[in-house]
Amino acid sequence: MSAYAYLVDDDEAIRDSLGWLLESRGVTCVSYPSAEDFLAAWSPSLAGCVLLDIRMDGMSGPELFDVLRERGSRLPVIFLTGHGDVPMAVSALKKGAFDFVEKPCNDNELVNRVIEALKLDENQRAAASGADSVNSLVSRLTTREQQVMDLVLAGKLNKVIADELQVSMRTVEVHRANLFEKMGVRTAVELAQLLAGKR
Repeated sequence: MSAYAYLVDDDEAIRDSLGWLLESRGVTCVSYPSAEDFLAAWSPSLAGCVLLDIRMDGMSGPELFDVLRERGSRLPVIFLTGHGDVPMAVSALKKGAFDFVEKPCNDNELVNRVIEALKLDENQRAAASGADSVNSLVSRLTTREQQVMDLVLAGKLNKVIADELQVSMRTVEVHRANLFEKMGVRTAVELAQLLAGKR
């Protein structure tokens, strides 16, 4: 999936200059003249980061930020602020914005922050996709296999599991072999590592 820097600013000169600057460092930039235009184009599948002006005609940057968060967007947001907007930018940081940069800004520092934000988004998406794939593996287990898995993860031996589930040891061995195969692991340790932080 391609990642972009989404630049939302109602000043055409800034859109042109920042767009050129980002492209010169190999960052693909898509510009929008208003928060409303960006919202119309937004979808949960967008990858990258948002460069967002605080003061715009119509919906402001912080208002757009709030709407994106309500919609579940995890795109890192870097606010572009004029001098008097710093308190608003600090408030946005407390709500989870990635950073704010005062205009006029150091070009290289800004692009460096954009590249860091793009990397953060990439890492977050990889982690989410890993969690999704593990959850999909778990969902393929039968109820009994999930029970055996929980007891295996609790460090219990096959004999103890058989007693707790009131089945034969052979049955536990079969369920254990099946769940290891479905989860793509060979040992209880590998199973625990796979599930760490995913459940």
